[in-house]
This record gives sequence, structure tokens and C-alpha cells, in this order.
Amino acid sequence: MVTTARLGGADVAGRAIATRPAGSRRSGRAYRRLSVFVIVLGAGLIAAPFAFQMFQRAPKGASMLTEFKPFMTTARLDGYQHEIAVIGAGVDQVGSSVGPYLQQAAGTASLAGAYPSYGQLASQWPAIDQKMTSLLDKVQGNLGNYRDVAALPSFSLFPWFFVIPGILMLGSGLVLLRRRRTGVVVLVAVVGLGLVLAPVAFQMFSRAPAGGHMMTAFRDIETTANVTEIQDDFSVMASGQGAIRLDIVPALESAGLSQPQIAERFPAVDALDADWIHILNDMTPMIGAMSDNVPNYQAMAALPPFALFPWFFVIPGVLLLGAAGWIGLRLPESTAGAAGATEEEKR
Repeated sequence: MVTTARLGGADVAGRAIATRPAGSRRSGRAYRRLSVFVIVLGAGLIAAPFAFQMFQRAPKGASMLTEFKPFMTTARLDGYQHEIAVIGAGVDQVGSSVGPYLQQAAGTASLAGAYPSYGQLASQWPAIDQKMTSLLDKVQGNLGNYRDVAALPSFSLFPWFFVIPGILMLGSGLVLLRRRRTGVVVLVAVVGLGLVLAPVAFQMFSRAPAGGHMMTAFRDIETTANVTEIQDDFSVMASGQGAIRLDIVPALESAGLSQPQIAERFPAVDALDADWIHILNDMTPMIGAMSDNVPNYQAMAALPPFALFPWFFVIPGVLLLGAAGWIGLRLPESTAGAAGATEEEKR
């Protein structure tokens, strides 16, 4: 009986020992799979900014947003609309009222013929007015979108939002290949959770698509051809206003009107003359910023669509959380198996 018991006990012990290596092997395979998965995902995150040239393009986007900031306010955009209206009213009044007055008082047959710079402005003004008004309406309509995208973290940091988690994942995966540590699995889960929560914390699901709408709206504005046309139009406005100030207003004075009389009889012309220096100083920097930022806009537009950016974080994060949870379900089994395994079996 004793011999039988001993044999039975030995048999049970033998079976227990035999099962331990199998559990350890299963645990080892699970850890290796997790390690490879985390390494591949981490390498993908690190490679993404290089594939999209984000280290070159994203800082240019940050520069564009910064340089546009002084002009992207309700007050400033309303001011530009008012200035275009002042120019238009002055040009119209010269044609509708000043011209007939000078024709009667001084025998001037045609202001456009007598003052070619004014004539060029008068003939081109309807097109210029339509173009500038449309541009300002489009920009003003995207003011909220600009504010949303400008409220995101600096675009200069975006490449690092991929690289830093990728490095953590790559390091975690390499550690897991050599040592099966629960703490490393927890780190993988923490990185995954951080990737999922980051877009929520930065409100990227609403702000990033808004930035995409702004980029689409600016597609026809921020081009070399369009900016060159605006600069040419502004040159026509400056030359035409110069003719009004230096030629047509003096002609009114020569016809016998004093400055107060000119202001009373032709208020739109007087307002244009009085406001022109302010208009010049206000609009020139805006046009300069548009010109300077054409390359920056093009770099920003070459990035992946803004609406996808939140998912670039969420999808890897969900995958990491799922992988960490998968290995976590096997921790009790792997721990039990590893407890009685030899160092040879653990390796």
C-alpha cells in the first residue's frame, strides 16, 4: 500500500512537473507575440513623421498660423471690409460727382483720360472689389476654424507626438523579448491609454476637421498666382488713390473749392483721402503675410488630411490596450507556470 501510494504520489508530481514547462512555453509565446506586435507598432509610429515629412512641413504650418494671428480677429477683418468700402465709395464718387463738376467748372472732358492712374483704378475697381470682398468673406467665414486649429498644440510638436510614444513602445517591446515583466505590460497599456486620451484632451475630433475646412477654403487664396494678382490690384489702388489725392483734389481747389467745401460736397472722396495712410499701413502687412506664407500653406496642405490626425493616435492606442489586455489575461497562467520552471525553461 505504501509503495503504491508512493508511486501514485510520484506519478502526480511527475505530471505536475511535466505541465509546468508547457505553461511556461505558452507564456513565452504570448510574450513574444506581444513583443513583436509592440515593436512593429512602435516602429510604425516613429516612421510616420518621416514618411509624411512632418519634421519639415509641420513647423512651416506652425509659422503660418503664428504669422496669420494678428490679422485673424473680428475687429481686423471688419476693418478690412470697411476700408474696401471706403475705397469703393471714393472711386464711385469721383466718377459720379467730381467728374461732372470738373467738366462743368473747369472744362475737363474726361477724368480717366486726364488722369490715367485714376482711369485704370476706375475701370478695374468692380473686379478688384469683387475679388477682395470675396476673399475677406471667405477668410472671415473661417475665423472660427482658424481659432480651432490654432488652439491645438503647436504643429512643431506634432512629429514628436508620434516619435516619443513610438520610442516607448519600441523599448518596451525589446525589454519584453528578454524579460517577461508585468510592469512592462502595464507601461504598454499606459502608452496606449495616453494615445487614446490625447485627441480627447486636445479636442482634436472637433478642432482638426475645422482646420481641414480652413485649409480647403484657403486653397484658392494661398497661391502664388492669386497673391501676385492681389499685389497688382493693390498697386492699382495706390496709384489711383495717388491721382485722386495729388491731381483730382487739387483740380477741385483750382476750380474754386476750399478744403472744407470739398469735404462737405464730396465726403466719400474726402474720407478716402483722409483714411488712405491708415488703409495703406493696415492692408500692406496682411498682403505681405499672404505672400510670405504661400510656401508654408503648401507644406501644411501636403500633410495628411487634418480629420485623420485624431485617428493616428486613437487606433494605435486601442491596439496597444487590446494587446496589453490580451497578455494580461494570460498572466495568472504564465505566473503559475513560471513559478516552478527552471532558468532554462524561462529562457
